[in-house]
Amino acid sequence: MAVLVSDTSVIIDLERGTLLDDLFRLPFEFAVPDLLFRRELAGALGDRLIALGLRVEELTSVELTRATTVRRERKELSTPDTFAFAIAEGRQWPLLTGDGGLRRLAAECQVAFHGVLWICDQLETGSHVPRPRLHAGLTALSSHPRCRLPAAEVRQRLDRYAE
Repeated sequence: MAVLVSDTSVIIDLERGTLLDDLFRLPFEFAVPDLLFRRELAGALGDRLIALGLRVEELTSVELTRATTVRRERKELSTPDTFAFAIAEGRQWPLLTGDGGLRRLAAECQVAFHGVLWICDQLETGSHVPRPRLHAGLTALSSHPRCRLPAAEVRQRLDRYAE
């Protein structure tokens, strides 16, 4: 089963759209770096994610060196983001991120990446979540003041989910 490495933004967005539990219905495994988990997810949310099947991965020494190098070169990226990138690149696992800087780095380094809208597409095409629930979730997410999803792509999906 394919493993996808997530940053925090995807998890937060799916939680805002009440689609986080549904993520684990997809035919993938999901992982986060241990540092990201400790700093940003530990507690009730983290416990819930572990119960759902989230993997918490420790970086190898090579991955840690890569993350440190990336952090020095890309000041706009957080340390947890560079850890997620280093795992994805080192293990050739796709990255789940909504962070623009992390997406640019992944593209430059030819690391596959996806975002929340791709997750919604996977939930829809696999019939893992009924369209009305996807509509409600994406509406809630896109209405949040911190939402940075592309409006045109959100509108396309909302129209499709409403059919």
